[in-house]
Amino acid sequence: MKPGTGYDPEQFLTRLRRLVEIESPTGHAPGLEAIHDLITEWSEGLLGAAHREVRGGVPHLYREERTPSAVKPVLILGHADTVWPLGTLAGRPFSVDGAHVTGPGAFDMKAGLVLALDALRLIGDSGHVRLLVTGDEEQGSATSRALIEEVARECAAVLVLEPSLDGALKTARKGGAMFEVTVQGRAAHAGLEPERGANALVELSHQVLAIDGLGDPDRGTTVSPTVSRAGSTRNTIPESARVEIDVRAWHRDELLRVEKDLQALRGRTEGVTLELTGGVNRFPLEHHMSAGLLAMAQEVARTEGLAPVTEAKVGGASDGNFTAGLGIPTLDGLGPAGGGAHARAEWVDASSVGDRTALVAGLLRVLGSGADHALPTMPARTAAG
Repeated sequence: MKPGTGYDPEQFLTRLRRLVEIESPTGHAPGLEAIHDLITEWSEGLLGAAHREVRGGVPHLYREERTPSAVKPVLILGHADTVWPLGTLAGRPFSVDGAHVTGPGAFDMKAGLVLALDALRLIGDSGHVRLLVTGDEEQGSATSRALIEEVARECAAVLVLEPSLDGALKTARKGGAMFEVTVQGRAAHAGLEPERGANALVELSHQVLAIDGLGDPDRGTTVSPTVSRAGSTRNTIPESARVEIDVRAWHRDELLRVEKDLQALRGRTEGVTLELTGGVNRFPLEHHMSAGLLAMAQEVARTEGLAPVTEAKVGGASDGNFTAGLGIPTLDGLGPAGGGAHARAEWVDASSVGDRTALVAGLLRVLGSGADHALPTMPARTAAG
């Protein structure tokens, strides 16, 4: 980090400790509200009005831009919830060992929240910036999705402060869909009159093999039967059976193709019926929706004398999938480097924070300059269609 930028590493660690020491598993209102209190306090004077949104019992924090103008706002997007249950902190307290910082949720993604506020402080004029911190990202954003879409629709770009992958920005994320196929057959005694039954488990076996063949390795599309259930007792022909299906794809058209193929499944066993439920959860963050912002970040890094910016494609989804699905340029993985997301050994590389703060600040400055950045857009649509 170049001297004179104003980045304060001691303050970063102090604030990160405070956030990590507030346990905030997904949807845990007391912990999330306590984090929102701190973020509201730390962002005073940097952003506009603060709004506490409680949806489905889950609290979320939204701060408006301070000085609406002809420049379309930029949204900083993150989440305060973690995958760690209450009580985890007692066995894994916040710890700093040189540049190695550990603690539940430190990497994913409380460090990114602190970094975002440091970047806002560095740019001085942050009047064009919005901030949204959600409370249920780790379990699919069921209550925050509509809020994310509402806030993002008016924005020129979205910067997602999820952690980076070995320092690389995340320029593409797979989209995902979740389905369940239910087979309804007919029960019968397996010893006395099995011929009177319609075996749902046998039918499900046929369907699982068909489903397993719907992926496309060449395009990176995976269709995975994961959890199945069938039968009631050993001596009864199974009356019903079901299988859950996880679908991941780099391309929107592939998710829609798999959905259509699943809808076309037909039974092979006399006397059974099939029912398909579920659908696309979030469309991919496709590379073309981040390419313009990536080029901008690379130029900022060159101008500021920072390490070269690299990129990565990752299979996991984030809330950035929703905003990219709306046709809004989205760049992800802008949080600090480290590793071990969702693992007990998750850690943050404190030595990466200064440069990453400068990079985010630089992006915010450029996006607030009013220049024509020629960022790609797509026709507005809902994230599910």
